[in-house]
Amino acid sequence: MLLDISCLPKNKILCIDMKSFYASCECVDHGLDPLEDYVVVVSDKNRSGSVVLAASPKMKQDYGIRTGSRLYEVPCRRHIHIFNARMKRYLEISVQITELFSTFVPFEAILTYSVDESWITLDGTEKLHGSPKEAAQKIRSAIWNQFGLPSCIGIGPNRFISKVVLDVYAKKQGIAECTYEEVPKKLWPVPLREVWGIGSRMEKHLNNMGMYTLGDVANSSLDRLRKRFGVIGEQLYYHAWGIDLSPPFIDARTFPQKSLSRPKLKKYK
Repeated sequence: MLLDISCLPKNKILCIDMKSFYASCECVDHGLDPLEDYVVVVSDKNRSGSVVLAASPKMKQDYGIRTGSRLYEVPCRRHIHIFNARMKRYLEISVQITELFSTFVPFEAILTYSVDESWITLDGTEKLHGSPKEAAQKIRSAIWNQFGLPSCIGIGPNRFISKVVLDVYAKKQGIAECTYEEVPKKLWPVPLREVWGIGSRMEKHLNNMGMYTLGDVANSSLDRLRKRFGVIGEQLYYHAWGIDLSPPFIDARTFPQKSLSRPKLKKYK
């Protein structure tokens, strides 16, 4: 397949993830450092089999404790802090973070994917915030300064690329970017298990077909994938080439400039 990227939409999309969100929120509320302290959030700390819902970066790095681990796997150490989850509190902070995003772009240009992850479209904001990377740095700094919470941001011309580059690179680097031209170099080597939208069952099916990386899917046959998986196979193939034609939300240029500085926005008709 010869990809003519000139025909593809080139939006400026950020995929923003709050690092270890529940654990980071507990750190801030209890006067701890989200990046340096050892924190675990569980569903019920009185049950040894309770599921870990979040762990701070230090817990992951030094003890291998992460989401899905069990409380009995957490070492008994004085410097390890264990908290019960407070979902209402996390949702409150998530809403406040979304309000912060709306000081950079219109509310309609924000898509909340989960309590700790969002996409925002920057199209039309260059004069206000600079390049996508400059805007990402500003947003990341604003989140840290206002909430004391760490975040990471993936940048791409569509939702799929921004999400994958977030998961693969930005969660280690802080901010990472990928263009259409860079897809073969940056995304094709990625193992299928690390690609957003490919679950363990799909990965197993693709492995049985001789595909182990996103590049293997890209260089497979569209007809073969479509025949095996139907519409999903077709989507897999185009995603492997970095193609995602889902709407990028609203272009900020269609809204008044003053709306970009208001913390709360009404819906435009």
